[in-house]
Amino acid sequence: MIEREFIAQKTREFYIRKHVEEILGNVGISSVRLKKIPLGEKIVIETSRPSLIVGLKGSNIKALTKTLKEKFNLENPQIEINEVKNILLDANIVAERIVSSLERFGSARFKGVGHKTLENVMSAGALGIEIIISGKIPGARAKSWRFYMGYLKKCGDIAVSGVRKAKKSALLKSGIIGVKVAIMPPDLVLPDTILLLEEPRQVIEEVAKETKPKKKTPRKKAAAKVGKKAGEKKAAKENNKEVEEASAQETKTEEPVEEAEEMKAEEKEELTEEHQ
Repeated sequence: MIEREFIAQKTREFYIRKHVEEILGNVGISSVRLKKIPLGEKIVIETSRPSLIVGLKGSNIKALTKTLKEKFNLENPQIEINEVKNILLDANIVAERIVSSLERFGSARFKGVGHKTLENVMSAGALGIEIIISGKIPGARAKSWRFYMGYLKKCGDIAVSGVRKAKKSALLKSGIIGVKVAIMPPDLVLPDTILLLEEPRQVIEEVAKETKPKKKTPRKKAAAKVGKKAGEKKAAKENNKEVEEASAQETKTEEPVEEAEEMKAEEKEELTEEHQ
């Protein structure tokens, strides 16, 4: 079954990771991945301190390949080391740093360690971080302290696949202290993100530029004045023509009225003479 192969590969990676951490110690290991290649199997180790893993003239690498062959029955293991670019955005490295500082300074200064790591991670560009330190810190009874800052998803697919989580344990005189770290990286795209194609200020400025009246040059101003004068003259001429036409029509209408009145007067006079 394919599912069994995946489970076997993941369990193998887990045991290899634990073995590498036990041999090398606190060297800032972020992840250990197992790849199959034609020559054998490649083990990719991402770390913040690659020089400590390599050792003097590759002594640590040689010892690690020998133990991997004997313990895990790997034919030709090839170890590849990659350096982590941003250490403060990796949950495993941040948790390991908190554990090392607790083991060095004790549990009395756990608050300072927690707040300092919060500030460093947020200044590195993270969207949010949560640190939970649980155990006897300091006192006889066990308790847990939560340090958080920014925005962190707690549910959904983003919380499972996007948020980087890590668990470490610090061994102190008072007992074991557990450290949980959850970091939300800055390059994480949330499902409710809205991207604007253009900024609203730029759009408003462009619209204002288009609607703003253009400044006229001296030549354009002079041409506009000449055009206004010519238009006024044309309008005056048209008004004069309309007045003359109206007066001519009035005179034409008055003449036939006068002629009709004269004809009526002449007819009346002729009728009076006939009666006489």
